[in-house]
Amino acid sequence: MSFKFPLATASWGQEEIAAMQRVIDSGMFSMGANVGAFERDFAAYIGSQHCVMVNSGSSANLLMVAALFYTRNPKLKLKRGDEVIVPAVSWSTTYYPLYQYGLKIKFVDIDLNTLNYDLDQLESAVTDKTRVIMAVNLLGNPNDFGRIGQIIGDREIVLIEDNCESMGARYNGQMAGTFGVMGTFSSFFSHHISTMEGGLIVTDDEELYQILLSLRAHGWTRNLPKQNLVCSDKSDDPFEESFRFVLPGYNVRPLELEGALGVEQVKRLPHMVEERRKNGKLLQAALSQHPNLAIQQEIGESSWFGFSLVIRPGSSLTRKELVVKLNELGFECRPIVAGNFAKNEVVKYFDSEEHGALKNAEHIDQNGLFVGNHHYPIGDAIAALQII
Repeated sequence: MSFKFPLATASWGQEEIAAMQRVIDSGMFSMGANVGAFERDFAAYIGSQHCVMVNSGSSANLLMVAALFYTRNPKLKLKRGDEVIVPAVSWSTTYYPLYQYGLKIKFVDIDLNTLNYDLDQLESAVTDKTRVIMAVNLLGNPNDFGRIGQIIGDREIVLIEDNCESMGARYNGQMAGTFGVMGTFSSFFSHHISTMEGGLIVTDDEELYQILLSLRAHGWTRNLPKQNLVCSDKSDDPFEESFRFVLPGYNVRPLELEGALGVEQVKRLPHMVEERRKNGKLLQAALSQHPNLAIQQEIGESSWFGFSLVIRPGSSLTRKELVVKLNELGFECRPIVAGNFAKNEVVKYFDSEEHGALKNAEHIDQNGLFVGNHHYPIGDAIAALQII
């Protein structure tokens, strides 16, 4: 089915096509100089010391969690059974690495307006057992990191960020994804920039950065500096060192095609985020007083991944009716991320608990959806939304 207002559209131009052709002409497709260039450019844009590109945002989350098991820093090091707090609304691969590494998952409700943590519920969920808070910045909207910082206080709680939907968002002038010890991003087709598939992890911690480099490629030493923080000094003999494995890693390396695309896409990123913000302002002006639908309340500066539409409590409108109306107007729409994830069948495999009632997560699960935002003006789409 073709939609007048799709969820996502291509952001490539001739520069991206030319970049891919250069890689094709080179005959070198496995991870190399283009990936490295994209990592440096993205780190500079975000304001982080280090960036590691991987093959997806999901893999970025996996490596971020894994790295905390192999650090030597006692303030950061995790062990199986440690408690991690997560919002009840996010994508599946926010949660899966936590399960896969044996962490105890505690689901906390979201705020019906911001779609991020209900901060009062988060505060009450934190106990002496809490070791990690996973902040998920939903649909472009950064969390209130000032309040989260107050909640953590002087406790040894590790803050990490799943920022896969919120590239370019800011809170108090600082980029989302840089408030935790590590932050993840996605460059999948439908996200702010597209490298076809792709993900990134940023950090200012040198040891974590080197652990990520090893975990990304088999757990070997090949991508580490001679003197490093992961293992003993490397041998000067490349034959001896080439297959030395020091961590139980993965192979989640990206391709040179994806790196080359990223180099061009990150050049466009500031403008594309600005255009999304302009559309966000139009949406706020058009729908902030809608009698039946609530839109996401912005924290800081959202990068407006998409536009959530949540049926207000007490409204007679049903989501099925809303979907029909939107489709008739030409809108492609989908649920808000994965809705209330705690109700999914897969959770039976988790060591998990729900902190109190997840009433807001359940409300958006039954009464919420989102439509697309884009990197170009969409005034006609916003005008169409006004007539719902």
